[in-house]
Amino acid sequence: MVVDKNIIMEIEALKKEKNAVILAHYYQTPDIQDIADFVGDSLALSQQAAETSADMIVFAGVKFMAETAKILSPRKKVIIPDMMAGCSLADSCKKEDFEKFIQENPGRTVVTYVNTTAEIKALSDIACTSSNARQIIESLPDDEKLIFCPDRNLGNYIKSLTGRDILVWDGACHVHEQFSLEAILRLKKENEGAKIIAHPECERPVRMVADYIGSTSGLLAFVSKDQGKTFIVATEPGIIYQMKKAQPEKNFIPAPPKDSTCGCSECSFMKLITLEKIYKSLKFEEPEVTVDASIIERAAVPIKRMLEISAKLGL
Repeated sequence: MVVDKNIIMEIEALKKEKNAVILAHYYQTPDIQDIADFVGDSLALSQQAAETSADMIVFAGVKFMAETAKILSPRKKVIIPDMMAGCSLADSCKKEDFEKFIQENPGRTVVTYVNTTAEIKALSDIACTSSNARQIIESLPDDEKLIFCPDRNLGNYIKSLTGRDILVWDGACHVHEQFSLEAILRLKKENEGAKIIAHPECERPVRMVADYIGSTSGLLAFVSKDQGKTFIVATEPGIIYQMKKAQPEKNFIPAPPKDSTCGCSECSFMKLITLEKIYKSLKFEEPEVTVDASIIERAAVPIKRMLEISAKLGL
């Protein structure tokens, strides 16, 4: 990838002039990860959004992440370089449908994955990420009945680990449901000693053959500590850039999707963000992410509750 050094210089100058910070998810392209002030998973990005002293946050990620930043820093200007950078998982849970689901299952605590819209978070009791979902669930009383939304794969995985009474919403991420079990097993056979590592949003058959299951930050930590030399990575391949930086002597293979015409399973929404769009968003301070004040007030409660528990547990 050839990077325009001039645009990088312009971005750096604009950041300084406007006291702006760029937060980027691991699924962004390498050039964006390199220009970002902080790169992380959803939990770490939420923590950074809550703590930053910048006047402006430019979010190199998808819209629900930028909304979370706005909820946690309502007085700051939050910009997303492309407003079309949505999320198939967040889109799988509509406000009206989820309200009805809650009403039909009264008396349950609503645990909501951060991969949801601000409106869904506003209907929730506590939020979680894939990094802390198990710990958040286990921090609640043993007899508490729960609803988990929106990812069915993560929800059922956590349910199997904890044995808790959890009703799971039937949503999913298109990226993590695309992986081909047959192709992954073939790669493992072709690469002696290779270990399969998978995000918990993957389907159960993929999780069952995985040597390790974890969030993006968890996967990154695992390959850094594990003695293995080759890893088949079942999550969005953007994380592999950080894996290679941390462990250049190791081999990382993106898990193939079911569609054999494509080499890896990329999130097309994440890849809508580009350096040029980041530059323009900084220069013109748009598109700006706005969230209704009443939604911010209600949605902040479950997110802050999550952050407080995470801090207490040292996550």
